[in-house]
Amino acid sequence: MLWGLLAAPLLVAAYIYVLRRRRKAALIVSDLALVKRGLGSRARWRRHLPPALLLVSFCLLVVASARPSAVVTLASEGGTIIMAMDVSGSMRAADVLPDRISASQAAAKDFVDHRAEKIRIGIVGFSGAAFLVQAPTTDTAALDTAIGGLRPQFTTAIGAAVVTSLQTIFPDVHVDMMLPGFGGQQFTSGASLNDVSAPKPAAPPPVQPGSYRSAAIVLMTDGRNTTGPDPIEAARVAANLGVRIFTIGFGTANGQMISFYGRSIRAMLDEPTLKAMATMTNGQYYHAQSAQELTKIYQLLTTKLQKETQETEISAFFVAAAALFCLAAGVLSLLWFF
Repeated sequence: MLWGLLAAPLLVAAYIYVLRRRRKAALIVSDLALVKRGLGSRARWRRHLPPALLLVSFCLLVVASARPSAVVTLASEGGTIIMAMDVSGSMRAADVLPDRISASQAAAKDFVDHRAEKIRIGIVGFSGAAFLVQAPTTDTAALDTAIGGLRPQFTTAIGAAVVTSLQTIFPDVHVDMMLPGFGGQQFTSGASLNDVSAPKPAAPPPVQPGSYRSAAIVLMTDGRNTTGPDPIEAARVAANLGVRIFTIGFGTANGQMISFYGRSIRAMLDEPTLKAMATMTNGQYYHAQSAQELTKIYQLLTTKLQKETQETEISAFFVAAAALFCLAAGVLSLLWFF
């Protein structure tokens, strides 16, 4: 449709041709200089302004017919956020006062309390395994109860947390079947290991990372993966499904040695893995060394996740502008020449 803009120079040429024909016709007047002086310089440019405005209006309509679009940021009317929270033994560390688990719970409750009303939040806890503590809901009281009931356990399964979160977002998809070397249909359907005839569900085709805007995962951990599926492979599954993962590393840089049921645990972050997970899913990584920093990160995510960036057609703006230029041309013509 933009080829129609080539008509603009033709219209200008036609306008100049008409003006020249009128000028030749005016030569029959005995004193042309007297006529020009009577018109004045202001009158001469006034006669060209309405046609110029009409030309601009025509060009805007041609552009509108091409259905232009722009990437705009709009307030989200809903969606789902899965909060995957680390409840491994290292969360008992007191390098963050009063301790890591209490600080993370307080920050998570603040995140829940300040979200938009239509945003659903689900809670996934993970230690040696990942488990859905609260299905996605808008019930703030139920979410606060679920967060407050989290208790530290052994080991850390970051990859399993991602898989459980994805399974919550896509209940009809066999997420574990998309994870190479881990799980399988027999772990979800009860099929025999020797039953080769059982049909395997087809994985959905990969999409652009970060393109699924209806849900996101916010994963907070203070350590490194020690059991379960590889977090990078789990993040790759999330990327193929278009789900963004926002990772938060929690705790001081040097960590802390703690005793947990007779075992010594050193809480240390695996930042390279967390950064890689965020990058490949088009998310973002954050590091919080205190309860205040963690709260600020959750507040930042509250704003970030409640806005949707999408490509939107903006033809209406061009049509409106064309109408205004056309109206201005008509009004000026009436005021100046009638």
